[in-house]
Amino acid sequence: MTVRAMAEEINEGSVPAYYREVHEAVCCQNDEKVQVEVFQRLLESTKLSKAVQTQIAENVYTAADGFLSKLAFYKALALIAVAQQGKQPSPKVLESYIQEVPKPQLGEPCELRTLRMQPAQRDALTLSLDLDRLLKRDAVKVELIPEKKGLFLKHVEYMITSLRYKMSVYRRYSDFDVFHEILLQRFAYRVVPSLPPKRMLKGVLMSFSERDFIEARRRALGRFLNLVALHPFFSEDELVKTFLTFSGSDVQIRLRDAYKKTGDEFITNRYATVAKEFLPADIQVQFTVSRELIKNIYNNFTKLREHAERIAERSKGNANDLLMFGREISTLSSDTSSLPSLASSQSTWSRLCHSLKSLSVEFAVLSDKAAQQGRREDDDVVEQLNLFLDLLQSYKDLCERHEKGVLHEHQRALHKYGVMRRQMMTNTVQSKEHVLVEQLESRIVQQENALQTMELRNYFSLFCLHQETQLIFTYLPITAHILRAFVDSQVQGHREMGTVWNELQPKFRSLLSENNGSKPAL
Repeated sequence: MTVRAMAEEINEGSVPAYYREVHEAVCCQNDEKVQVEVFQRLLESTKLSKAVQTQIAENVYTAADGFLSKLAFYKALALIAVAQQGKQPSPKVLESYIQEVPKPQLGEPCELRTLRMQPAQRDALTLSLDLDRLLKRDAVKVELIPEKKGLFLKHVEYMITSLRYKMSVYRRYSDFDVFHEILLQRFAYRVVPSLPPKRMLKGVLMSFSERDFIEARRRALGRFLNLVALHPFFSEDELVKTFLTFSGSDVQIRLRDAYKKTGDEFITNRYATVAKEFLPADIQVQFTVSRELIKNIYNNFTKLREHAERIAERSKGNANDLLMFGREISTLSSDTSSLPSLASSQSTWSRLCHSLKSLSVEFAVLSDKAAQQGRREDDDVVEQLNLFLDLLQSYKDLCERHEKGVLHEHQRALHKYGVMRRQMMTNTVQSKEHVLVEQLESRIVQQENALQTMELRNYFSLFCLHQETQLIFTYLPITAHILRAFVDSQVQGHREMGTVWNELQPKFRSLLSENNGSKPAL
C-alpha cells in the first residue's frame, strides 16, 4: 500500500500487517487513537537523534487533544522507517515510495504493549499547543470581488483562499452569516468570533464612506475566518472544511446538512458525559481569576489599538501634507509674474523659481513613502491588534453565554423540578385521582432526565471554557509579534524617508548658495 493510498482511505486489509500490529499494541484500550505520550516513548525507543524525533513529531501532531489518529500514527511509523534508512523524514520523501510504505524497526509488537497507558485525566483537559504551531494550521485570505449592475452595486462577493487546502472559493456575506449561525450552534461552548455588521448599502461602491465600510468589513471577515481556521477544534471540523473548500452554489444547504449529521459538540465529543471527572476542584475560582485577567488584557489592548490607529492616521496625514507641500512649491515655481522694479532681487527670484521646479517631485516621493508607512502600520500592527481583540471579545461573549445560558437554564430546571416534587407530595397526601398522580410522576421523570442532561452540559461547558481559556493564553505571545511588526515598520519607514531627505539636503544647500552667490557648505 502506498502512502498516498493510506492517506486517502484506511483499508485495514491493505495496511501492512506490521503497522496494524504496532497500532494495536500501543493504542488506547477503548479507542483507536494513540496517546501522544505513548507515541513519544515509542519515538524515543528508536534511538534517532532529538532533531529527527522533533521533525517527525511536527509532521504528525495536528490535533490539540493529546492524541494521534490512526492515520497520523501510520504516517508516523512510515516517517520513522524513512529516518532509520538515513533519509529526511518528510511527507515529500514518503511520496516517492510508489509500491509499499517502508517498515520501521521497532521490535516485536507484543513487546511494545508496555508503552501503553491509559490517558491521564489532566491530558484530556490540557491543550498541547504553542503559538507557532497554532499559526501554522492555516492562513486564509479574503479578497473583495464587487459585482456591479450598471453604476449601482448589485452585491459584494468575496474570494476566500485557504493556504491549508490550497484552493479558492467565492462567498457572499449571507454565506458567512449562515456559517456563523451554524458554527455557534455546533460549538456553543467555544469562542466563536462575531461577524461584522451587514448594513444595507445605500450608495454606490465609489462613495468614499461606503468604500471604507466595505473594506473594514472585508478585513473583519478575514479575521473571523483566520480565527476559525486556526482554532484547534474548529479547524478539524467538517463545517469549516466545507466553507473553505466547497465550490458549488448551494454552500448554505451543505453547511446545514453537515450540521444535521453531527449535531452540537456535546453529542460528538467523547468527554462530554464525563467532563466532570476531569475538572479541577477549584474550577470556579480558576475561571473567575482568568476572566478578570483576560478582561484587563482586553482593556489594555484596546488602548494599544487606539494609539496604533492614531499613529497610522498621522502617517497618512503626513503623506497628504507632504504631497500638498510639494504641489505648493510647484505652483510657486510656475508663477511667471515679474517682480516690480522696486524689488532688488528680480534675477535671484527668477533663478530660485526655476530651481524649485525639480523639488516638487522629491516631495511626491516623500508623500508616497509616508503613505506606505501608514499602510504598513494598518496592515501589520493595527490588524494584528484587531485580530487578538476579536478573540478576546469572543471569550467575553463565551463567558456570558455560559452564565446566562447554561447556568441560567440549569437553575430554571432545578426550580421547576422542585415545584413539581412539592406538587407531587401535596397530591399524594390529599389522595388525588390515581391518573393525575401517574401523569405527574411521568412529568417528574421527564424533568429529572432533562435536569441530568443540563447538569452534564453544565460540566461540559466548564470543560470547554477551561480549554478556551488556555487558548487565550496560548495567543498571548502574539504581543511580541505585534511589537516586532511595529518596530520593523518604524525602522523601515524612517530609513526610506531618511534616504529621500538626505538626497534633498544637498539640493537645498546648493539652491541656497546659488541664490546668495556663495559656495555650498560641506
